[in-house]
Amino acid sequence: MAQRRCPRCGDATAWEGNPHRPFCSARCRLVDLEGWLGERYAIPGEPAPEGAVEAGGVAGAAGPEADSRAGARSRR
Repeated sequence: MAQRRCPRCGDATAWEGNPHRPFCSARCRLVDLEGWLGERYAIPGEPAPEGAVEAGGVAGAAGPEADSRAGARSRR
């Protein structure tokens, strides 16, 4: 069975049959997720334009209300 190193802690872990891959455990997976959610990690790129992000989503993105209206129109 192929062994890989956990990107979080460095322990050797099985790749095949591992529900937490590439991590060795649920703990390492959640610690990594916490890093993304806490904005300790970032993908390089240009900053978003001012006003592009609103509370709860991206400006101009359709919410659930738009989905339900679109479904109502298609059923007519």
